[in-house]
Amino acid sequence: MASGSDRAAVASGLDVGDAARRRNIPGTPQQAAVPQPQVVDDKKAKKAPSFLGVLDQWEWVIAPVIFTALAFFTRFYKIGLSPIVTWDEAHFGKFGSHYLKREFYFDVHPPAGKLLVGLSGYLAGYNGSFEFKSGETYPEEINYTFMRQFNAFWGAVCVPMAYWTAKELQLKRAAVWLVTLMVLCENSYTTISRFILLDSMLLFGTVATTLCWAKFHNQRRNSFEPEWFFWLFMTGLSIGFVTSVKLVGLFVTALVGLYTIEDLWNKFGDTKMPITELAAHVAARVVGLIILPFLVYLLSFAIHFAVLTNSGPGDAQMSSLFQANLRGTEVGRDSPLEIAYGSMATIKNMGYGGGLLHSHVQTYPEGSGQQQVTCYHHKDANNNWFFYPNRGDTPYDPEADPRFIADGETIRLLHSQTGRNLHSHQIAAPLTKSHWEVSSYGNVTIGDNKDHWKIEVVSDAASRDRSRIRTLTTSFRLKHEVLGCYLRAGNVNLPQWGFKQIEVTCAKENNPRDTYTHWNIEAHTNEKLPPGDPGQYRSPFLKDFIHLNVAMMTSNNALVPDPDKQDDLASQWWQWPILHVGLRMCGWDDKIVKYFLLGNPLVYWGSTAGLGIFALLVAWYTLRWRRGFNELSQFDIDQIHYAGLYPVIGWFLHYLPFVIMARVTYVHHYYPALYFAILTFGFLTDWFLRNRKAVVQWAAYTVLDVTVIGLYIYFIPICWGMEGSNRQFGYMKWFDSWRMSDV
Repeated sequence: MASGSDRAAVASGLDVGDAARRRNIPGTPQQAAVPQPQVVDDKKAKKAPSFLGVLDQWEWVIAPVIFTALAFFTRFYKIGLSPIVTWDEAHFGKFGSHYLKREFYFDVHPPAGKLLVGLSGYLAGYNGSFEFKSGETYPEEINYTFMRQFNAFWGAVCVPMAYWTAKELQLKRAAVWLVTLMVLCENSYTTISRFILLDSMLLFGTVATTLCWAKFHNQRRNSFEPEWFFWLFMTGLSIGFVTSVKLVGLFVTALVGLYTIEDLWNKFGDTKMPITELAAHVAARVVGLIILPFLVYLLSFAIHFAVLTNSGPGDAQMSSLFQANLRGTEVGRDSPLEIAYGSMATIKNMGYGGGLLHSHVQTYPEGSGQQQVTCYHHKDANNNWFFYPNRGDTPYDPEADPRFIADGETIRLLHSQTGRNLHSHQIAAPLTKSHWEVSSYGNVTIGDNKDHWKIEVVSDAASRDRSRIRTLTTSFRLKHEVLGCYLRAGNVNLPQWGFKQIEVTCAKENNPRDTYTHWNIEAHTNEKLPPGDPGQYRSPFLKDFIHLNVAMMTSNNALVPDPDKQDDLASQWWQWPILHVGLRMCGWDDKIVKYFLLGNPLVYWGSTAGLGIFALLVAWYTLRWRRGFNELSQFDIDQIHYAGLYPVIGWFLHYLPFVIMARVTYVHHYYPALYFAILTFGFLTDWFLRNRKAVVQWAAYTVLDVTVIGLYIYFIPICWGMEGSNRQFGYMKWFDSWRMSDV
């Protein structure tokens, strides 16, 4: 039985040490007295915390505010110094002008970022009249400084988001600050954010998606709670935004997709989870991470089409019906409704991204060596074709009454500029070897029945009557009389000898549903026929949406390096992680302000080295685990998995596509991948230092932080603008490939 003093001590809730627990153990001395409760001094308890204590307590507010202020300063300072159109401002500023003039244009990127550029121009009071020619001086009436500041905003807010992301990845404070400093003091991020470009918005979307993903991951134990839903949908919105700026956003989408697959797979393996709950998890992610981003992406195109209602330079990329509904268009205007022999017309391919049937005097370098036939996406006299009777029919008489063309008739198509016939023969097409080559051959009198094409009407939006071929509304196929193949224009770009235009072939397969074998009349002239009104036939939004996206991807695939030209701005994928090259963003005359796109050496080299070190780290612990060393806690494993591995996967997903793709590449294509390399470096410093002595941590982080800041300041002239002779900046030219100076 316990003594009275022991019972009193237990009742008081005090810890009496091991006395009560060990009093019956032989050789254990008994405590002579029970410790008495200490009297708390209220004055000492209410003592005001120290200044450092307040800073520590409110670090989560103070630090991001300071970092954000520095981000806005570094991105905004002297942003209007150069009054000339710099680098790709010539493209994206011009696209913004099209929105303000509401002129339809075409570009390989989705519209959200360019809509925002247009918005910045609208807010700046710009009317869209400036042409944004490269190197041209901005007129006084354009507030280009505000437009640049609008873009710089997106780059600046990446800095606090990097801070919050590092915290969500469970990095210790010093590592969080290091990651944030590396984003803040990355010279290339500073420079790219200071001009009217899409890259600051792309970085914003990438960083925002990563932050929302990390937030959502940390809510995994609070499934279906309001905060869980909030971050799920914020991740979806961020994905929708970043993919609507550039299709590079699909890479961070893939990262979230891989995480989601792993997460659901783990839940599928949880046999204690009811099937209804698992189904709810799947449904929530389908809605939040697939449907919601797609709706955001779709909305950007809906706004794009709603704003661009006037005819513009990009009309030919769209279907004929779409063009016919643009204000000021020539498509369908004053065109006779029905096609007759002797009519001159442009013939539009109805496949997604289809162009106009085209020919030019250049010949195929191989095969028949005859005149090339292609599809072309711009208005051109070489797009015009005459409809003539076949050689066995009554010859065309320009003085006779018009003879209309009907379904099932066999015709010839004569190229208006060269007088040659649309022709095919048993020679393989230049690229699609399973199809026959299509060429232009002969003339009005010279030729054979391989110039003959049979019209097969597919449908007509205006009438069920197939006795006439109508402008805009009739969809038809052209079947070769001898070979039985069908005229086709898939989205295959010819090499430089074909001017990157679309290959036209004769497909052996008879597939009536293949829209790339469908054609329609777009523009039509015939002096003997009266002008007509095709009526208000609108093309469906979803069809226009798909059509434009296919055209974007086709044009993007055509952006391959030209071996006959030297592009001093282009670079190769292997040069980016090692900071081998930079990029001159403008002319290098001593009289203008010069900008050089180059990164912070420590950020680049450190983050690249970190990728290799992480691979060694994983290999090391995998081998030790295989040998029976279970030295990692669950927290350690989760850190390697989510704070280390996923950033590495993010880097890989953003880097690998540029390694394997054939298109021309530039240094700024690496910037989204760089962000994930920075996160990896932050994880590694945290991993190797978190359990070291405080003095070691402070020494290591101080060296890293000071070096990052010091190098940033050292190279800051390339960001804020180099004035005067470039030779005075030769001190920054560490390597010959860093061409910021001619020294």
